[in-house]
Amino acid sequence: MGKQLFTQADGGRMDKKADIGLIGLAVMGQNLVLNMNDHGYLVAVYNRTVAKVDAFLKGPAQGTPIIGTYSLKEFVLTLKKPCKIMLMIRAGEAVDQMIDEIVPLLEESDMIIDGGNSHYPDSQRRYENLKKKNLLFIGTGISGGEEGARHGPSIMPGGSQEAWKEVKPIFQSIAAKSEEGDPCCDWVGDGGAGHYVKMVHNGIEYGDMQIICEAYHLLTSKLGLHADELSNIFSKWNETELNSYLIEITAQIFGFKDEDKKPLVEKILDVAGQKGTGKWTGISAFDLGVPVTLIGEAVFARCLSALKEQRMIVSEQFKGPEKPFEGNKEMLIEDIRQALYASKIISYVQGFMLMQGAAEEMGWNLNCGSIALMWRGGCIIRSRFLKKIKEAFDLDPHFKSLLLAPFFKGEIQKTEPSWRRVVSHAVEYGIPVPCFSTALAFFDGYRSACLPANLLQAQRDFFGAHTYQRIDAPKEKFFHTNWTGTGGDISSSTYNV
Repeated sequence: MGKQLFTQADGGRMDKKADIGLIGLAVMGQNLVLNMNDHGYLVAVYNRTVAKVDAFLKGPAQGTPIIGTYSLKEFVLTLKKPCKIMLMIRAGEAVDQMIDEIVPLLEESDMIIDGGNSHYPDSQRRYENLKKKNLLFIGTGISGGEEGARHGPSIMPGGSQEAWKEVKPIFQSIAAKSEEGDPCCDWVGDGGAGHYVKMVHNGIEYGDMQIICEAYHLLTSKLGLHADELSNIFSKWNETELNSYLIEITAQIFGFKDEDKKPLVEKILDVAGQKGTGKWTGISAFDLGVPVTLIGEAVFARCLSALKEQRMIVSEQFKGPEKPFEGNKEMLIEDIRQALYASKIISYVQGFMLMQGAAEEMGWNLNCGSIALMWRGGCIIRSRFLKKIKEAFDLDPHFKSLLLAPFFKGEIQKTEPSWRRVVSHAVEYGIPVPCFSTALAFFDGYRSACLPANLLQAQRDFFGAHTYQRIDAPKEKFFHTNWTGTGGDISSSTYNV
């Protein structure tokens, strides 16, 4: 690997320059540096609070050739040309401030890589601004948490394609690998595409977590199952089509005991937090007009959980149905598993529809099969299921919906009876299943050749002269009716948000 440019002991200059530099020594940043070091890359590090540099070098990085630096100028001077500078700092204004400080120290074709959880419009803006300065920018989503960063995350890079050839060997070596050995990292697209794909990943993560919670709610509220039984059920489910990281850790959570030997999960307050990526996904879906209903409901479920005090008051006023479960317990458990699987399929159907809509709007050439592969290892939503998505897009890269792929068509048809029974039972017993329900409503709407939007258009035309189209006229022709005889013949301009 060669000698370091600065020794950990006294900062003495040596002759070896770093392959890449990383700024931001929180846990994710430290673990990525150690991962790169494990794969033979010499890494320079800097942190605005320079005491963290010393703490890292004397702690987790002790005995490694990792280079510690104590100013941005010193940091940049340690790097091979073109400079590859990775930021692992808090998203938002802090990223812009750091870029502003670094840019005067850089030369043409040097690159800045934002590996934080940035919003994709910010990455698009930074890409365009740095391009004007003849500098390269990569905005890359990184998923897998602390463990993934250390031993192999899913990496979703986008931005300046010229920079990809420079960072590809590093990123693909440190990324997680699929069962076939393929790196869970590939080029996503220009501008903010990398962070957009990561945003949708996180939105799907919101959905996956919520449908698991709904299954949990049904199993406890309706069947009265305790944590040890749930741990066993989820362990068995993880051996089926539901095999995934989230199902696996859910089984472990149910089996985890507090100091008093009672299940810890039952002592956790039912108020969920969120950092905004699910909300961003919903906003993008609204902007693009893509019905990503399941992720939206998952976000709203977290919002509703936060109204704990209000819920406590309302629960005293409205008790809801009180009827004991009568039926086959094992059959209901299987129905819940099937409903969870069907809802998961719909979540991914919607997520990939959203990415396809964004690609069309932004001019990105997203490879959906490659994205599914990137999510097969390292990331929070990694699962056996994703292999089938990649196979579907390998069969036809232009699927408008995964529901049209033979495999997913067959799976939905197989799970549909259980799915409908579970949603019906939940309504009958007063158990909220917003994501199970909205997934089924989306499916029923999407498979309907006719929807009641004809009445909606008539209403819009009646009160706002918004016009409508007719089934017996060309699509490009719009009509307005004077419904009352007094409204006149003037219509609004036709446009859609």
